[in-house]
Amino acid sequence: MEETAASRLSFTELREEHLAEVVNIYNYYVLNTTVSFHTEPLDEAFMRESVLNGDPRFKSYAILENGEMQGYVLIARHKNKQAYDSSGEISVYLKPGSSGKGLGGKALSFIEERAAELDFHVLVATVCADNEPSRRLFTRHGYEQSALFKEIGSKFGRWLDIASYQKIIGRQACL
Repeated sequence: MEETAASRLSFTELREEHLAEVVNIYNYYVLNTTVSFHTEPLDEAFMRESVLNGDPRFKSYAILENGEMQGYVLIARHKNKQAYDSSGEISVYLKPGSSGKGLGGKALSFIEERAAELDFHVLVATVCADNEPSRRLFTRHGYEQSALFKEIGSKFGRWLDIASYQKIIGRQACL
């Protein structure tokens, strides 16, 4: 467990005991926002497979403040092809009411450190283009917009764009 003394913020690998809260957090975004492109709530079985996958490189972590879960952050497989193995897709999900306190930036810094330890070279984040807070978060932390897909999805009766951001974190030689 990593902990920062000033804020009593800690990150711990997600476990089964966190799963119900992960489902609640994610489903809030499914039902109320364009943060997620899912349109139907997800169940625990689906989320278990997504965030507790057992892969030693692709990990999910609970964001805890004073022991209370405030969200989660993860590194997922970017594409399921071997040439992409040095790339990871990252996501940060905060519990409603937990944004605006700097938790997203701290979670992003934490996951970047973990990714560097695991020899990732590039991190990618894909967000709905309407999601200005996430776009600012990634830009503020050195991510560059690398793609914009127009009208690639629809939700709540309108077409939505997605933007991809990337950051090169590793400087190891290409294999």
